[in-house]
Parts: sequence; C-alpha cells; structure tokens
Amino acid sequence: MSVKFRLGLMMFLQYAIWGAWAPVLSDYLKNTLGFSGAQFSLIYSLLPLATIIAPFIGGQVADRHFASQKVVAFLQLGGGLFLIFLSTVTDYATMAWLMLGYCLLYAPTLALTNSIAFINLKNSEEEFGKVRVWGTIGWIAAGYILTLWRVGAAKVDMWSVRADMLLLAGVFSIVMGFQSFSLPPTPPRREGVKPWAFLEAIKMMRDKNFLLFIIIAFVVATELMFYYILTAPFLTSEKIGVSSTILPWVMTIAQVAEIFVLAFLLPYLIIRIGIRNILVIGILAWPARYIIFAIGRPAWLVIASLALHGFCFVFFFAAAFIYVDTVAPRDIRHSAQSLITLVTYGWGNYLGSLFAGWVHDLFTRNGATDWTSVFLVPCALTVLCAIVFLLFFKERRPQPTI
Repeated sequence: MSVKFRLGLMMFLQYAIWGAWAPVLSDYLKNTLGFSGAQFSLIYSLLPLATIIAPFIGGQVADRHFASQKVVAFLQLGGGLFLIFLSTVTDYATMAWLMLGYCLLYAPTLALTNSIAFINLKNSEEEFGKVRVWGTIGWIAAGYILTLWRVGAAKVDMWSVRADMLLLAGVFSIVMGFQSFSLPPTPPRREGVKPWAFLEAIKMMRDKNFLLFIIIAFVVATELMFYYILTAPFLTSEKIGVSSTILPWVMTIAQVAEIFVLAFLLPYLIIRIGIRNILVIGILAWPARYIIFAIGRPAWLVIASLALHGFCFVFFFAAAFIYVDTVAPRDIRHSAQSLITLVTYGWGNYLGSLFAGWVHDLFTRNGATDWTSVFLVPCALTVLCAIVFLLFFKERRPQPTI
C-alpha cells in the first residue's frame, strides 16, 4: 500500500471514531438516560479539556521516547476498550470519569496523526488537504453505518445496545489501533522540543487586530458547542420530529457541505475576496443558522440549514488557521498555530460546552425545552461578533517569508 493510502486510511478512521459518537451522543444522554443539560454538556466538555493538556501527554512521549505510529496505536487500542465499556454504562458519575479517561487517550492522537502525515508526505502543502479530506469522509461514513445499523435493528426489534454510537466508535478505534502499526515509521525527534513554545506567540497580541481576532475566535468557538451538543436533541424533539433511527444520517449533511466548501469554494474565493471577507462570511453564517433553529419551522428548512455548517466551520475556523499562518512571523508560526488551537478547540470549546448546557437547563421546565430561547443566545452573540469584527478588524498584509 502506498504511503498516501495508509495516511488517508489513518485519517478516515481517526475521524470516523469521533463522528460515530459526537453528533448523536447528546440525544442518547438526554432522551434515553435522562441526563440534564449540565450533565451531558460536562461530558462533551471533557474532550476540549483533554485537548488543552494533550501536548503534555502524547506530544512529549512521541517527541522524545517512542515512534509516533506506535504511540497512536497504543492510545487507540486503549481508547477502543474504554469506548466499548462506556457503551454499557448508564450511571452519570461513572460515565463522566470513564469519558475523561477516554478523552485523555484520544485527544493526543488528533495532533499526532497530523504530525505523522506532515512528516511522511513529500509535499505537505499540496498533499495534506487531499489526505485530510478522508477524515471528513470517515465522519460521514460513521453516520451512514450507524443509521443502517439502527434501521436494520428496528426491523427485527433488536436494539440491545442503546449506546450503539459508543460501541461503533470503539470498534473503529481498535481497528485504527492495529492499522497504526502499518503506518510509515516516524521515530522520535530527540532534540528537546520546548513544552511552552506556544507562549512565544502571545507577543503577537500586542497587535490590536490580532488581539481582536483571538477574542472573536474564542467567542465563536464557545458558540460552536451549541451546535455540537444541542442539535441532536433539538432535531429529535417534538418541534422538529427527526427519528433517532435516521439521526446519524441527517447529521452528516453538515460534513457533506463541509467537503464542498473546503475543496471548492474556499480555494476559489480566498484569492478573490481576501481572508477578511472570508472570515466575515464565516461569522455571519452562524447567526443565519441559529435564527433558523430558533424559528424552528418548517422542519425541512431546519434540516437543510445543517448545510450552513460548511460555511460556519470552514469559512471561519479553517480560514482562521490560514490567517494566522499569513500574519505570524516565520520563526513562530508553529507557536501561533498552537495558540489559536488552544484558544478555540481548547478553552473555547471547553467553556462553550458548559455554557451550552447551562443555557439548555435555564430554558427547560418540567422536561420541556424552549428551543427558541436556547438558540437565540448563540444567535445574539455571533451577531455581536460579526458587528465588532466588521467595525474594528483590519486585514494585515502577510509577513515576508525570507
């Protein structure tokens, strides 16, 4: 098998694991186990929390002690066992502790798989996107497989595993654990990577535009969790009426749109309208989606609005990483990327998870959730972000690459 094929399969499995449970777990926790918003949002917050400390787990081990592909294999095999056991747990406290253990194993693999790909591709700038897109395809495939399983199980009245999304993720994880041994050898680089290197990028925030960008990115990242955590129970509520059986398939609409926007629209538009306008469109897509959620009808429009995730995610988060790469001085670009990752996928998603759960419970009475009020909160915050960004953000010219 070629290196690209093996790396593509790695990405497919890496995101199939995440895509199996993340889009639909909240529906299971809320509607099957009866967890409160605070409880299921805390469970979702554990992966962002693990992301904050991941560089000090897998990163340090892979950089100084063991080959990266072997570290990924160990983490995924262990994570698979955690997930399979998690699929049998219904107690909140037990699930929370086990989920924390799982997330501490999975979070380091997000960076390690990227690192393995970058190191083993001959021209990473041109080839990485073609490899990474298989991750999104894996996320979509997980949703299709879960839906097919549920449809088949419903026909024969065989729903013995209620937490089927965790079981499927566990199977994917174990398969990836074994597949990782076939990856190109990526030995440790024992040159003593500085664990606090990302702090060097903080000096970039002396620039008012970059500081504003970081603040806006943090706020938008918190609102991302309203989508990731609350969309599934919202769609299966009486207001929309999507069946839990086909919910995994419905949720993949977002990723199908993400592929289209990432592969075609972003490369075409970014050189024609500029990174600032791309970011503006990305921010405006958020309140557009949340206002449709808040209105909540017709149901077909709510479901179709999932496609806006392609613009929300790609035109803001993917574009944000491109923006950081263009404005950061050459010698601290990796540190700058670490900083924006920590701010968005780390602290932003972590606090956003807790905030989304708190808002859910605030507008829930006697088991009934006022979804209109819930989604007006992220709608208002993202509108405010768009206004501030439009008024005060000025695009900087790229730094010289000498």
